[in-house]
Amino acid sequence: MARRQRLDLRLVELGLVASRQKAQQLIRAGKVRLGDAVLDKPGHEISLEAVPEVTLPPRFVSRGGEKLAAALEALPVQVEGRCCLDAGISTGGFSDCLLQHGASRIYGIDVGYGQTAWSLRQDPRVVLRERTNLRHLTPEDLYGPGDPQPDLAVADLSFISLSRVLEPMQGLLAGGPQAEAVLLVKPQFEVGRER
Repeated sequence: MARRQRLDLRLVELGLVASRQKAQQLIRAGKVRLGDAVLDKPGHEISLEAVPEVTLPPRFVSRGGEKLAAALEALPVQVEGRCCLDAGISTGGFSDCLLQHGASRIYGIDVGYGQTAWSLRQDPRVVLRERTNLRHLTPEDLYGPGDPQPDLAVADLSFISLSRVLEPMQGLLAGGPQAEAVLLVKPQFEVGRER
C-alpha cells in the first residue's frame, strides 16, 4: 500500500506553500486540486506520489505589480522606507508592489476616478489624487510643509507620451541625485505618425 500524508503537510513538503497555515487557508478556499477533484479538507490523506495543484491568489491588485516587481529585481533600486510617486496609479498594481517592498508613503495620481483598489484606498500610506493631471500639479498641490516628499517615481501611463510628463514629474520629486524613476515605456504612445 502506498504511503500517504495529510494534504496540508504535503503542500508544504512539496514547496507549493510557505507554511501549514497558508496551506490550510488555500485548501479551505477550494484552491487545491488533484486532477479534476477539488480538495477542501486539510486533513485529507493523499498518496506521496500525488502532486496536487495550487491556485495561488495574485500577489498584487493588478498585473502592473508583476511588471514593476520584475523591474525591481533587475534594477538596483531600493524601495524600503522611501516616499514614492505613482503616476497613473489606476488599479494600483505598481503602488501595491511598492508597499510590499517597504515604501513608507505613496502619492498616487491619476486622471481617472474610482479605479484604485479598495485595499489601497484604505491604506494610510497611500495619498490618492484622482481626477488629477500630473502635468498641472505643483509640489504645493501634492503635499504640505512637513509632509514627506517623494524621491522615487514610477509610471504606467496610457494615451500620453512619457516625454510630456517627465519634466512635471521631476518637479514633484525631492531634488538631488537620490531621486530615481522606474517608467513603463509603451511604444504605441511614444511613437506617433510623425516619427
